[in-house]
Amino acid sequence: MKKAQIEEFFARLAAADPAPQTELRYSNAYTLLVAVVLSAQATDIGVNKATEKLFKLADSPQKMLKLGEAKVLDHIKTIGLFRNKAKNVMALSRLLIERHGGEVPQSREALEALPGVGRKTANVVMNVAFGEPTIAVDTHIFRVSNRTGLAPGKDVLAVEQKLEKVVPPAYRLHAHHWLILHGRYICKARKPDCPACPVADLCQFKAKTLAS
Repeated sequence: MKKAQIEEFFARLAAADPAPQTELRYSNAYTLLVAVVLSAQATDIGVNKATEKLFKLADSPQKMLKLGEAKVLDHIKTIGLFRNKAKNVMALSRLLIERHGGEVPQSREALEALPGVGRKTANVVMNVAFGEPTIAVDTHIFRVSNRTGLAPGKDVLAVEQKLEKVVPPAYRLHAHHWLILHGRYICKARKPDCPACPVADLCQFKAKTLAS
């Protein structure tokens, strides 16, 4: 996709949704961090159901540790990999208190040093909580970037690095939300809804679905 096409691509997504938001529910940087950790291999809807009561009881690392792993497990048992995730939530809560005074750090390096936090999770927290123009490449962004020709790459890191180069600065802050939502609701994995796509004419996907 050429520079002018990429500019138009994001201009259209921005016009359709000027202020995109994460669909995960959270009340502060800590609950956002926990929600993103829980969202690995799980849907945002499933995470929101599990955290609705959990976050009312524990919206800080101190409260989460006081609640205890058994009760955390009980709240998140409907989510995939819940046992491991409960351990990570307790461990990262402990480290936040020990290393960061109970606050969520703003640097990628400090975030990735927390249990259960990889590059994608760190990028989401930096973007949503702290307004950094990071791009967290998930399965939706990976698909959209490759399928449309926007930022093709063999793996998520390659796609992230390509997006950082090609996304115009004016659109970088919200780019990852636009791409996630586009992949989730229009450029879907099995059957993309090309007739409803605002950027279909810019997209290089050869097997576009046609209107019936």
